[in-house]
Amino acid sequence: MIRRVKPSLPLPKYHRVYLVLRQHLEEGQFADGLPGELALTRQFGVARVTVRRALDQLAREGRIARHPGRATRPVDQAASAPVDGIRRTQLTGLLENLVAMGLRTTVRVVEAQTLPAAAAVAQALQVGTGEPVQKTVRVRSTAEGPLSRITTWVPLAVAGPFSAAELEHKPILLLLEGAGVRVGSAQQTISATLADAEVAAELEVPVGSPLLAVRRLIRDEQERPVQWLHGLYRPDRYEYEMQLSRVGGIDAKVWVSQDVAAQFH
Repeated sequence: MIRRVKPSLPLPKYHRVYLVLRQHLEEGQFADGLPGELALTRQFGVARVTVRRALDQLAREGRIARHPGRATRPVDQAASAPVDGIRRTQLTGLLENLVAMGLRTTVRVVEAQTLPAAAAVAQALQVGTGEPVQKTVRVRSTAEGPLSRITTWVPLAVAGPFSAAELEHKPILLLLEGAGVRVGSAQQTISATLADAEVAAELEVPVGSPLLAVRRLIRDEQERPVQWLHGLYRPDRYEYEMQLSRVGGIDAKVWVSQDVAAQFH
């Protein structure tokens, strides 16, 4: 369900609409096409010009294709994304830390459902489009309040579906291992994003607040993808630490990283 845009929120209306639509596109919710402009104006409670401006921005970024008289459709970002310019970190040494963090926080399950894999999810997990996956949305908190909003997808051919009670009390990595999956390694991308209305409410921050955005792909010991994760973290409550060392000859020294810890407070 799309929430109506509140006029008191600090970002321009069109940009708030854009943020929500972009998030839904990334989650594959519009695989069959976006709702029409009139439908979006009713869902968001804004003027048609506001919706049109948000759609124009998505089109300029190459996220959607708009053609007069035809449905607006998403553009496959996996096929169009640049190869260079993104910092990717191998996380083999950090898996134990991820489990420890899960054990020292509490979880509220926002959503847990089985659904067909959208194209982006299928590509990441190396399964066929439409194959069943379990999608889970959880808000993780400490005693001081919300820390992160985590969306994960697990192929049902690998494990699950896990119950809401299991998801509240155990990290998904432990649930996977309990189902016989031997977790081997992970790769993640770290970037930044802005909180839309829904995420802002769940993390108790103003709309438009900067968030740390993490995408993590977990593989088993046979290099088979077993979990895809999108995480949004409050930067005032979460930090990621790496240790750098210089290696190589005197004429070609380079920095290499070793993942140390993911700290939260």
